[in-house]
Amino acid sequence: MSATASSNATISYDGKTATVPMLTGTLGPAVADIRKLQGELGIFTYDPAYGTTAACESKITYIDGDEGVLLHRGYPIDQLAEQATFPEVAYLLLNGELPTQAQNDAFVGQIKQHTMLHEQLRHFFNGFRRDAHPMAMLCGTVGALSAFYHDHLDINDPKQREISALRLIAKVPTLAAWAYKYTQGFPFVYPRNDLTYAENFLYMMFAMPSEKYEVSPVLARAMDRILILHADHEQNASTSTVRLAGSTGANPFACIAAGIAALWGPAHGGANEAVLKMLAEIGTKENIPDFVAKVKDKNSGVKLMGFGHRVYKNFDPRAKIMQQTCHEVLSELGIKDEPMLDLAVELERVALEDPYFVQRKLYPNVDFYSGIILKAMGIPTSMFTVLFAVARTVGWVSQWKEMIEEPGQRIGRPRQLYTGAAKRDIVGLADRG
Repeated sequence: MSATASSNATISYDGKTATVPMLTGTLGPAVADIRKLQGELGIFTYDPAYGTTAACESKITYIDGDEGVLLHRGYPIDQLAEQATFPEVAYLLLNGELPTQAQNDAFVGQIKQHTMLHEQLRHFFNGFRRDAHPMAMLCGTVGALSAFYHDHLDINDPKQREISALRLIAKVPTLAAWAYKYTQGFPFVYPRNDLTYAENFLYMMFAMPSEKYEVSPVLARAMDRILILHADHEQNASTSTVRLAGSTGANPFACIAAGIAALWGPAHGGANEAVLKMLAEIGTKENIPDFVAKVKDKNSGVKLMGFGHRVYKNFDPRAKIMQQTCHEVLSELGIKDEPMLDLAVELERVALEDPYFVQRKLYPNVDFYSGIILKAMGIPTSMFTVLFAVARTVGWVSQWKEMIEEPGQRIGRPRQLYTGAAKRDIVGLADRG
């Protein structure tokens, strides 16, 4: 269904009155439709960071932060993470319904047709320094895909949009794994079509030509869940960036590269890196009480990373799945005396039992557990945001596709509240000799 006007509100300014339709969606608060406000009253609205502005209408993802709810096409995230695979969730985000077995088999088969990269793309990596951040490599090589796959870039053709979407979902894991291999000085590993999506990614990350590599089913399932839990998260900074870039008519590879650039920021995709940095600063379990005391002191400037969330004012629904997965991974790997992981488990216990954090609903979020899992699996912190991008690509593509298919779609053009100098005339500049 589309948003409908349930009632009207009125806004008066400078002797004039405008009628503002109040739109209601399937779920969530009413939204004031202010599109005609400037024409009728000559004013704009002011909302820095767009925290209370609905910039689009979407059917993909719904979040209720107060209740800790995250739905993809109406399905709760915990049910999807427990019962579905990442390709099934990808199909759901793209097409609106979970696939039948036949549809899923066909979709997975289509993805596998596109996992390979044009061989000349190998040479792109040689242009990077070995110590370059993997996100720099991913951002550059994803943008470069448009130079190699320009045969299906007509965004007005549904079939070409579909092919570009499949290419992105299939090729970004290959690019991500190759970025890791390049930083380590290891040979690139090509994808294998006999493996699942998550298995294939782990294989390309860790296999070596010199010996046989078997993907652990437990680790593959953990990676599958990580991908599912990060697949889409409504209109966040990177998704909004993809939509804004896409509104110009830019090709999908350029739009996803823009999303990757936005995700790179530590306030967005780098949160799980911040968790491990915090644990390193705490040092040992004996230092936890002193650290917690500093967190409670508003003047200390010390923050508890990986707890609480800007959107969720309750328990992050993704964190419960990650918590379970975290313990499964640690058990599978036999990790019992890794100092940083022991420290994380103890900090989790202390925070969940401390009334200060419980009363403020500062529960562990998905970033707290995902950072621990990825470290336990041997993935360096520089790759954490890259893995986030692998997962989020399907959400970005789905949001981009929805925007392109929206009737009357227009280029994004935010307004501003200008506070600079008023109009001035240049005096004496021509007479300075």
